[in-house]
Amino acid sequence: MMTTTEVTLYEIVGGAAWITLNRPENRNALSATLVNEVHDHLVAAIENPQVRCIVLTGAGPAFCAGADLKSPPGSAVSGGRAWSLPDVLTLMLESPKPVIVAINGAAFAGGLGLVGAADIVVTVEDVQFSFSEVRIGVIPAVISVVCIPKLGTHHAMKLFLTGERFTGKQAVEMGLAHRAVPADRLRAAVQEEIDMINLGGPNAVSEAKKLVRRVSKLSIEEGFAETGPWSAKLFRTEEAAEGMAAFREKRPPAWASGH
Repeated sequence: MMTTTEVTLYEIVGGAAWITLNRPENRNALSATLVNEVHDHLVAAIENPQVRCIVLTGAGPAFCAGADLKSPPGSAVSGGRAWSLPDVLTLMLESPKPVIVAINGAAFAGGLGLVGAADIVVTVEDVQFSFSEVRIGVIPAVISVVCIPKLGTHHAMKLFLTGERFTGKQAVEMGLAHRAVPADRLRAAVQEEIDMINLGGPNAVSEAKKLVRRVSKLSIEEGFAETGPWSAKLFRTEEAAEGMAAFREKRPPAWASGH
């Protein structure tokens, strides 16, 4: 069932929640209303037990052109709290369910924050990317928090200083995306990622995401101190027992039997 709100689409397909930025006439710019709706859809997907992963994509020729300068994220909206872009990026990072971003078209400026906060990124190979903020006299301040860890200072410095454009293929080479495919393969490539996620235990997938986020911030000593007990705890779960039993019995585990 698809839900259409003011500027976004929300649909659950095969255990994946698809959130589509739906302002093609404005290149899916991040308005206050759009950011609020994305936030609410993310919460709905996280809270829905039928959803295993979340996909964020765009309608029309662009993925996201960046902040809407006429109604920037965090501005007052009718009907409740105005969520900011950092609120949405934090929710993506902390979501217990994997977040896949499917880049269907151009991704500029603040739109690249959504890319940086994603767990898996699949892009059309020839779409254009740009950290274009310097071209209008500002900087990619907020989104740097999620983009620099992927790009590293080497690539981030050049891209942030120049605002130059780069392609989906180059985004993979620089670590900002994982896969670059032809436009007519985007949906199928995303489905391949969903199918692979669904082979893992739901709790294990959630904990694996948490593991990557956590261990990257620790020293070696701290990492070993935390991960030993963490591993032992998961080995004692019912999910692990089912997974190991399925392996011994050469059958699909319960969570993957329908895939």
